[in-house]
Amino acid sequence: MTEPRRIAAVVVTYNRLTLLQELLERLDQVSELDEVLVIDNASSDGTSEWLAGLDGAVEPDDHRSVPVLARTLTSNRGGAGGFHDGLAWAMERGADLAWLMDDDGLPDADCLARLLEEDHLDFWGPVVVDREQPERLVFPIRLPGGTKVVHELADVRRSASSTPGGRIDGIVIPFNGVLVTRALVERIGLPREEYFIWGDDHEYRLRAEQAGARIATVVDARVTHPAVGALGTPMLGGRTTYNHTPSDLKHYCMARNNLLNLRDYKGWAYALAFVLKTLWFYLFTHPEPKRIVLSVRAWIAALRSDFTGHERFLQ
Repeated sequence: MTEPRRIAAVVVTYNRLTLLQELLERLDQVSELDEVLVIDNASSDGTSEWLAGLDGAVEPDDHRSVPVLARTLTSNRGGAGGFHDGLAWAMERGADLAWLMDDDGLPDADCLARLLEEDHLDFWGPVVVDREQPERLVFPIRLPGGTKVVHELADVRRSASSTPGGRIDGIVIPFNGVLVTRALVERIGLPREEYFIWGDDHEYRLRAEQAGARIATVVDARVTHPAVGALGTPMLGGRTTYNHTPSDLKHYCMARNNLLNLRDYKGWAYALAFVLKTLWFYLFTHPEPKRIVLSVRAWIAALRSDFTGHERFLQ
């Protein structure tokens, strides 16, 4: 008989109270959960005050069955800082499994139950689909064994159809309903809090992969998520894609953090290829010279191990 496991959901939120409330209402219906731990990144929209009212208690008259505990940070430390602290908190509270998610994802009611059926894995999660177009992926997936990047759920299902349990092994979209075991956290540590946003989740997956973790996406477990723009914008005649975002903050962090991830886990050849790809994209595919300047600043900061440059975009 399988030993009972303590499971904590770790939710990171920032200024999206309505979405957070919707998510916590959904999580309250997940019978497998023992508790929900919310890290509030110093929100200014009333989130911290609302969370304080929950108080971690479960009262018969408040219709809440899963306890919600919350911590409000003294400053906005991004998803990276939030998941660093949230995962550490879950481990401190004795969680055997942590279920990590942002406030804008909404897992299906049976998502966790389906993930738990794959109990031989270390780091695994659901597909993440567009709330308005549920047959379309929010985050494109590069299928294993090739260079093909897919945007449609049907392509993912086809790829997983020959795998027992309907999985795609070796691939996961971290921090969007992903499960991580205590044993893996003890082996690889916590997410890099200095990354702030964009790339912290990918770095954690790369670290898990390097440690030999068993990683997978479970195709019939699902999280819905608002569309995030032009991720996976085609370039070079559709032979590859680039993760363009209109946000200078997100682009700066992506350029800085991705350069480091590629250098540290793939080598300088891959890092240089990313630099050339960025230059090509903003010179020819989507001409925007100011983005080249922003990218160069981010790359210089990366090589100097300077993780403060994004702060100017938070003013």
